[in-house]
Amino acid sequence: MSVEAAAIDAALRADVRRLGALLGQSLVRQEGQGLLDLVEETRKLVRAGDELAVTRLSALDLPTSISLARAFATYFHLANIAEQVHRARELRRRRAEDGGHLADAARLIRERGLSPEEITRGAAQLAIRPVFTAHPTEAARRSILSKLRAVADLLDAEAADAAVTGVADTAATDRRLAELIDLLWQTDEVRVNRPEPADEARNAIYYLADLFNEAAPQVLDDLNRTLAELGATPPARPLSFGTWIGGDRDGNPFVTPEVTREVLLIQHEHGIRAAERALDSVIADVSVSQRLAEPSEALLASVAADLRALPELGDRFRRVNAEEPYRLKARAMRTRLELTRARLAADGPHRPGRDYASAAELIADLELIRDSLATHHGGLIADGRVATAIRTITAFGLQLATMDVREHAAAHHAVIAEMYERIGGLSAPYEDAARPARTALLAKELSGRRPLSTPDTALNERNTKTLGVFRAIRAAQKRYGADVIESYIISMTEGIDDVLAAVVLAREAGLVDVHSGRASVGFVPLLESVAELASADTLLDALLSVPSYRALVTARGDVQEVMLGYSDSNKDAGITTSQWSIHRAQRQLRDVATKHGVNLRLFHGRGGTVGRGGGPTLEAILAQPWGTLHGAIKVTEQGEVISDKYTLPALARENLELTVSAVLRATLLHTEPRFQSDTLDTWYAAMDQVSARAHTAYRSLVDMPRLPEYFWAVTPTELLGALNIGSRPAKRPDTGAGLGGLRAIPWVFGWTQSRQIVPGWFGVGTGLKAAREAGLGDLLDEMYGRWNFFKTFVSNVEMTLAKTDLSISARYVDVLADEELRPVFDAVKAEHELTVAEILRVTGSEQLLEGNPALRRTFAVRDRYLAPLHHLQVSLLARYRDGGEADPLLQRALLTTVNGIAAGMRNTG
Repeated sequence: MSVEAAAIDAALRADVRRLGALLGQSLVRQEGQGLLDLVEETRKLVRAGDELAVTRLSALDLPTSISLARAFATYFHLANIAEQVHRARELRRRRAEDGGHLADAARLIRERGLSPEEITRGAAQLAIRPVFTAHPTEAARRSILSKLRAVADLLDAEAADAAVTGVADTAATDRRLAELIDLLWQTDEVRVNRPEPADEARNAIYYLADLFNEAAPQVLDDLNRTLAELGATPPARPLSFGTWIGGDRDGNPFVTPEVTREVLLIQHEHGIRAAERALDSVIADVSVSQRLAEPSEALLASVAADLRALPELGDRFRRVNAEEPYRLKARAMRTRLELTRARLAADGPHRPGRDYASAAELIADLELIRDSLATHHGGLIADGRVATAIRTITAFGLQLATMDVREHAAAHHAVIAEMYERIGGLSAPYEDAARPARTALLAKELSGRRPLSTPDTALNERNTKTLGVFRAIRAAQKRYGADVIESYIISMTEGIDDVLAAVVLAREAGLVDVHSGRASVGFVPLLESVAELASADTLLDALLSVPSYRALVTARGDVQEVMLGYSDSNKDAGITTSQWSIHRAQRQLRDVATKHGVNLRLFHGRGGTVGRGGGPTLEAILAQPWGTLHGAIKVTEQGEVISDKYTLPALARENLELTVSAVLRATLLHTEPRFQSDTLDTWYAAMDQVSARAHTAYRSLVDMPRLPEYFWAVTPTELLGALNIGSRPAKRPDTGAGLGGLRAIPWVFGWTQSRQIVPGWFGVGTGLKAAREAGLGDLLDEMYGRWNFFKTFVSNVEMTLAKTDLSISARYVDVLADEELRPVFDAVKAEHELTVAEILRVTGSEQLLEGNPALRRTFAVRDRYLAPLHHLQVSLLARYRDGGEADPLLQRALLTTVNGIAAGMRNTG
């Protein structure tokens, strides 16, 4: 470790010790010296040996168990925020020294020798969209996270003062920190009630509004400046944001058409307020007097029209700003925004000149200000605050995020079947038809002109809701504008009939019309299983070969979006085959899109953990196959990943800039293979072999007859619902007690809580060993050294292995599982040992994370604090299952350990 890195590490550990000491004082204030003594005793017992700790912890009564678990959980929350603060400081330091990720991208682009015209063409394709989802993987409540943000702000402010003055008021900071820690202790970390979709929307809005205020404008300004320095013209909307919250109906019965409407209204309420704040900055800055700098005639005419149309604009402003036309214009715009909010809340009609029909009208007014400034000696002003406001509002719109709607393929077929049942005309029931017959029928229906229903057609309750969503989309677009909902995602797409069924329903609702060339939404097949990913090219080719569907793609600007599901493919086939199948599918989809003259936009459904497609964003984007990323990309952001990336402004800026720069690099620099085709063919063949053997090994585990019994026995997964961390049920309906219907999030949650983390590594060792035994050892080493995909894959697996602790897992197995289930754990242990050995052979290291000693040490320290929570959880689970399910105090104790372990592991699912 370098001297500089050692100093940074020492400063972090000092802050963690400081917060730990303040926590100890809080424990004494709140609960008495006995709790602090128990914490210290437990730490010493864990260091002395697990058995001593287990004996002591098993004897604790429930109130004491809850207090002890809360103490360790609170420690992890404080340690986590301290790490985030120091990561933010290091990022700011690096940015000051080398300019950050966009500066790196600019250097590489210059080295390639691209012309300004080439850069402009590539940059024009940028359409980057992080999509916030309601997938429940954040165990910590917003009340906890907001207080931790306050802790971070205090530590940062103190450091900033010390940097300026050379001294820091440590005593004052400690007093406020102590107050916040007391508040953390007195804030219930366990949610009392399950959140509703509207609650989830407000949680996402918290982050989106923060991004609007600080990080996004900074990144957009930096991108604009970087491209300008390269001689290129910046694109109009390189970055935007998306959301599934309120639109994701797949398996969530609580997302109704009414909920979609409610969430959209909430988004606009907050989005308009964010735009008002942006205008406040313009009003404060642009105090230009027309006596000193005459504005354009167009601006003066616009101000005069506003003053006539808006009697709500107060007399004071008309008088005070009489000689300041830019301020008058901005104040009028702000008034129109206020009237827009009121109109939307009352569901009233748009009144031209008095409110805004869309963000485009607001942006046009800002452009009028900018143009006037630019042509009247105010070029720097135009390119300053005003340009920033234009770029930011263009990115967020008035809704903050564009909503995607998602529904399971079977739901659309159910509606179509009932419609056909009512109108007749089929020789056999629709639901009995094979896929080719359905496809032919739906394609004919789509190209025809007769409707399958009328507004009065009576359907059963479930089908009425499904069709009602399409009608809600149309109503929302009329009310808010076309960009409020742009994509309709069909989950579990297995054939093109699954897509066409959704398109026909959209036609019924008036969203699409082949004959007039109208397509108000795009349709997105979601490929989730390995089988679907393997046939991705066949499916897309067949879909784009349907003339009526291809006409709709043309109406959408020749853009076809395809979503790749990381989570379910991993659960289905293991991490190796999942990652490789997704990589291969991207290449296949790229070639098919090129064949049909279509621009492919890939939507990566990545989760937080490696087992659900998570991992470092920069490496993931740069590891994509060449030619698959032409500027447009969507990536899900969910759960604790959102709080980790976006809680602190410096981290939010870093993550956004990292994503934007990676996409810019991939778009401009990765337009052809980096290696000769024979080299790639050799690597691909090797990965095929690794994947095949890894898949066999993984399926041998998940197909073990006793695995479901083992999983439920040695993990606390049955508690996930009681955590109330999301509105969607953990299991798909009508799937029984097995694992088939268990969603990917609880699947990863259970393995992570028990420290087995099977989804992040199982089968990798077998696959790598098979390749070595086939004489491909040197080739694997070459792939690790030269191929971004393989190196990223190995790095992510290595990190997951480092977080796995089978000595802890053994405690869950010994106490909670019957002896007959031991063979499952034996299989887990054997594959883990093999995978560690094979990963070390590939990396050339003697121990995991050898190249990252700071992270390795962090894991080791965390393990000492995690062990008591694991031992306590095992003891409580044994009591819970031995007839204690009805005891609310016991359940609370268990949920507290779940929260604590999630905080210590830094992720839940």
